Amino acid sequence: MAATASPGAGGMDGKPRTSPKSVKFLFGGLAGMGATVFVQPLDLVKNRMQLSGEGAKTRELSAGLLRQATYTTTRLGIYTVLFERLTGADGTPPGFLLKALIGMTAGATGAFVGTPAEVALIRMTADGRLPADQRRGYKNVFNALIRIAQEEGVPTLWRGCIPTMARAVVVNAAQLASYSQSKQFLLDSGYFSDNILCHFCASMISGLVTTAASMPVDIVKTRIQNMRMIDGKPEYKNGLDVLMKVVRYEGFFSLWKGFTPYYARLGPHTVLTFIFLEQMNKAYKRLFLSG
Repeated sequence: MAATASPGAGGMDGKPRTSPKSVKFLFGGLAGMGATVFVQPLDLVKNRMQLSGEGAKTRELSAGLLRQATYTTTRLGIYTVLFERLTGADGTPPGFLLKALIGMTAGATGAFVGTPAEVALIRMTADGRLPADQRRGYKNVFNALIRIAQEEGVPTLWRGCIPTMARAVVVNAAQLASYSQSKQFLLDSGYFSDNILCHFCASMISGLVTTAASMPVDIVKTRIQNMRMIDGKPEYKNGLDVLMKVVRYEGFFSLWKGFTPYYARLGPHTVLTFIFLEQMNKAYKRLFLSG
């Protein structure tokens, strides 16, 4: 899963030449947005299942794309920059624990930057199933962001920021560890070589592990970002209150509500994101770094 430096002519420090930092961030965002175009319908199903009894429908794709433009641009950009900076002069990559730490740091930072778009996405998904007199009626993601800031205050755009960042840390830690182990297992089996098929299978296995680990945190994030004020008080006090109420009123396994579409989204999204990213990096190397 790690985005490694593309080989090329050596730089002044002996490391291979790579694309500028701005290009790394740009490619990261474009890769995530490209993947989102394909998997957004599955994400919509997952959010609607998690908000069952709370509502869903409107123009969600614009919010999904903005989330990728903010979250994935930041996440993959920071991850790639730190990964290359911590790679040895001889090309030796960082150790597994350091890679995990880099991924967790990048994920948490990206989640903070992407929270406003995430809040808009959750609300737009939930709006259609609210009673007619309670619907927010956002026209698009930018209208949602402006209205949330005007009507509820700018801090509301970062409602659920802590569980969102916690989820990003969990996702990145689980994803890095399980992807690395799954890929190595597949290669050691003798039935796979290091190609797209191996990456696809490893990503799907990683997605299963990551889904199981991150869904309770995702439920907390989704409910907090979508909560309304009841008699002047927030519906939930904090993340722990969400978990306790979900388990008490909906059952323990409701923490994994929407598991199938979540898993069906996470695996392909990971595969598509990194396939797009690798192809853009190869094209950049061929056009600007070769020779």
